[in-house]
Amino acid sequence: MKELFIVANWKANMTSSEATKWLQRCQISNVIRRPADQISNKDIVICPPFTLLSMMRTQIEERKLPIKLGSQDVSPFPKGAYTGEIAADQLKEFVSYVIIGHHERRKYFREDDQMLANKVDMALASGIVPIYCVQDEHTIVPKGVSIVVYEPVFAIGTGEPDTPDNANSVATGIKEKAGVQTVLYGGSVTPDNVHSFMIMEHIDGVLVGSASLDPVSFGRIYTRS
Repeated sequence: MKELFIVANWKANMTSSEATKWLQRCQISNVIRRPADQISNKDIVICPPFTLLSMMRTQIEERKLPIKLGSQDVSPFPKGAYTGEIAADQLKEFVSYVIIGHHERRKYFREDDQMLANKVDMALASGIVPIYCVQDEHTIVPKGVSIVVYEPVFAIGTGEPDTPDNANSVATGIKEKAGVQTVLYGGSVTPDNVHSFMIMEHIDGVLVGSASLDPVSFGRIYTRS
């Protein structure tokens, strides 16, 4: 049985009180139905804003939820005089994963291939696993990346996902060209369509945006994966 990843990207959403309620609903309603110490082939990764990482780590441990934390970004620089940046060395006590190369970072912050490669290097040096986003099988994947997300631009936040067959074809190409074993699909993933992607041979999980903000919706995505 292959390992599957269900990754939630909260983007610039959630206050501390909202995140607490999200976790409470997960626990009370048994949304994610297994204890933290039970073996499963599904890895759940929540990527909240930086401001919530410390609180989320504490509450996940206290509630014994089977959730790992990820960051939505990381600095391309080491610790030092880089105002506003958060270095990988500062993140490593909170997260196991980091999203790098998301389309919104490329679009709004003009992040290029060299900057993204630097971020990958910083993450790897600190023991954080990069979750690297690409738009197609031709996007350059930096050395050392083991998890790639195929996120077609037309599907991000539009409610119009790619077809499972095409996503599987692109995932196949990414694995062949980048030499990675794990490829996720991201782009308008919902409880209604997640199963059609997860049954594809070369898709190993999903990156979920807006549908992850509702714990019930996210729980359905988890159970239907």
